[in-house]
Amino acid sequence: MPVCLESFSASGKLTRREFLCVSALAGTAFAVGCVVNPVTGKQQLMLVSREQEIALDKESSPHQFSADYGAVQDNSLNRYISGVGLKIASHSHRPDMPYSFRCVNACYANAYAFPGGSIATTRGLLVTLGNEAELAALLGHEIGHVNARHTAQQMTKKMLLGVALAIGTVVVAEKNKKYAPLAAGLGAVGAGALLAHYSRNDERQADRLGMEYMVRSGYNPEGMVQLMDVLQNMSKRNPGFIERMFASHPMSSERLATAKERVAALYADKTKLPFFRERFMDHTVKLRRLKPAIESFENGALAMTRKNYNEAENQIKKGLKLAPRDYAGLTLMAKLQLAKKNFARAELYAKKAESVYPGEAQAHHVAGVAALSMKQYARAYADFDQYEKLLPGNPNTVFFMGLSQEGMGHRRLAAAEYQRFLSVVRSGEQADYARNRLVSWGFIKQRTASGS
Repeated sequence: MPVCLESFSASGKLTRREFLCVSALAGTAFAVGCVVNPVTGKQQLMLVSREQEIALDKESSPHQFSADYGAVQDNSLNRYISGVGLKIASHSHRPDMPYSFRCVNACYANAYAFPGGSIATTRGLLVTLGNEAELAALLGHEIGHVNARHTAQQMTKKMLLGVALAIGTVVVAEKNKKYAPLAAGLGAVGAGALLAHYSRNDERQADRLGMEYMVRSGYNPEGMVQLMDVLQNMSKRNPGFIERMFASHPMSSERLATAKERVAALYADKTKLPFFRERFMDHTVKLRRLKPAIESFENGALAMTRKNYNEAENQIKKGLKLAPRDYAGLTLMAKLQLAKKNFARAELYAKKAESVYPGEAQAHHVAGVAALSMKQYARAYADFDQYEKLLPGNPNTVFFMGLSQEGMGHRRLAAAEYQRFLSVVRSGEQADYARNRLVSWGFIKQRTASGS
C-alpha cells in the first residue's frame, strides 16, 4: 500500500469502504495524487493541486465576503490586519501562497480561510479581542488550516468516496419559490461549500501551527491562550452569538487546556514577548465604538432565524440608532422587510445600503428582489445587472434577470438569460421554470428540455 494512504483517515488506517474506493482509483489517482504535506513532510493522497486550491479560492471567496457584507470600509483597519497576517504567513510552511486578509462587516463571531489563502475575520469576533497577540493567534490558526491543506484533504476524501462535491458557484439548496427572497438576499451562492467544517484533529493541528507561527513572528504565545479563553467565555455567556463559528471550528475546554500546556512545555522562554495591546487598541478604536451596534445587529439576525420578526426589528432599529449608516445593519433591515413582505420598505433600506457602500454587491441583490416582488421589473433588472457587474458568477442573479426581462415583456432577452442560467444549473425549481418557459416560447424542444 502506498505510503501516502496513511494520512487518508483520521486513524491513519483505511476503512473497508475507503480501501475499496481507493483501490478502484489505483491506476489514476495514485499516479498523480501522492504529494508531500508541507507541514508533516509525509506523503499523502491529494487530488486537489495547489493551483486548484488557488483557483477555487478566487472563484468562491468573493461571494462569501459579500454574503458577510463586504470588507469593512475602514481601510486603515484592513491594512493593519493584512500587515499582521502577512507577517505571520511569512513564517509559515507555505509562505508562497497568495494570502490576503480582511475584516468583514458581518456581526456574528467567526473567522475563516479559503484554501488559497483568502482569510477573513468578522467584526463580531474582532471587536472581542484585546491585543495584537490574540489577533495573531486567530490569523495564525487560519493560516494553519491553509498550510495543513485541511480543505483540500476533505475535498479529496469526498471525491474518493464518490460524494457529489460542489466546486465553484452553486445555487443554495433551499425549498423556495421562484423569487426565493431570503436566499436571494444572501446572494445564494454556495461559496460556503469550500469552508470546511473542520474535525477536532484539524482544529488541534491548526492551534499548534498557529502558536508556532505567532511565536516565530515575535508574539507572546499567551495570546493563543487568551484567544481560547475569550471564545470559551463567549460560548458560556451567549452560545447563540458564536454558534456559527463553533459549527466550523469545534471548541472545547480541551483546546484551552492544551494551549496552556503547550506554552508551558514548549514556549516558556517566549512568554516575555510582547502582546502589542496599545497598537491593537489604536487601530481598532473606530470598530470598538461600534460594538453595541454590532451586538444589536447580531441579536436581530438571530431573532430573524427564529422568525421572531418583531424582536428582530427592534434589535436592528436599536443598532441603526447607534450606527445609522452601517451597511450591514441597513442590508439586514432590508432582508427583514423582505421576510415580512414589506417590499417597499425592503427596497428603501436596500437603496440606503447601496448609497453607503456602492461598491458592495449584496444590497443590489436585495433591492432587486424587493422590486421584482412589487413587479417593478425595470428597477429589478437594473439592480440585478449592477450586482452581476460587481460580483459575477451567481447563477441566481441570471435567473432573476430573466424574470425581470420576462416581466417587461422582453421574451427574447428573457430567453437568453434563462439559457445562460441553465448552462450552469440543470435541476431544481428555478431550472424547471426556466426550461418550461423556453419550451413554451419555442426556443427549445420538449425532448431537449427533458434531457432525452
